[in-house]
Amino acid sequence: MANTVTTGSDAPHDLSTGTEVPHDAGHAKAFPPLDPAHFAPQLFWLALSFGALYIILSRVALPRVSEVIEERRDRIQRDFDAAERLKDETDKALNGYEKALADARSNASSIANKEREVLNAEVAKEQAKVEDQISAKLTEAEARIAETKTKALQGVNTIAADTAVAIVAKLVGDTVSADEAKSALPANSQD
Repeated sequence: MANTVTTGSDAPHDLSTGTEVPHDAGHAKAFPPLDPAHFAPQLFWLALSFGALYIILSRVALPRVSEVIEERRDRIQRDFDAAERLKDETDKALNGYEKALADARSNASSIANKEREVLNAEVAKEQAKVEDQISAKLTEAEARIAETKTKALQGVNTIAADTAVAIVAKLVGDTVSADEAKSALPANSQD
């Protein structure tokens, strides 16, 4: 009796002959979850278990999950608000920087223009001073040139008279006085 099974009756059944299970009077019970006689208690316990699970989850687990979700929402909102505040501060700082840069450029341009005007005025003043000095030196030089010319012309008349005396003495062999030679010169060459 190696492969025998006992059922509700005490008669052993041989299992080696096939896969059929004998149907005798002791084997008439159905699987309890599928037995219609057990549906009502099963539904009762199902409802009781579901209700208890629902109450436990709604009182214990769901509030904690809700708190975590709410905390995350608050943290995200705080981070978003902080980001907005930082963005506004950055925009204000950037606008301030751009305004300061524009003011600095304007100020630098103004200073450069003032310095240019001061330098131009100094150059014009120095140029006028140099022109006055040049004009004074030019006037002085013209006076010296006129004086030198006058002296030269006087010297020319004297040299011309001396030359005329020497030429007459050589050519004619007669001596002429210097006054006579000067009187013989044209009137415009005399002083």
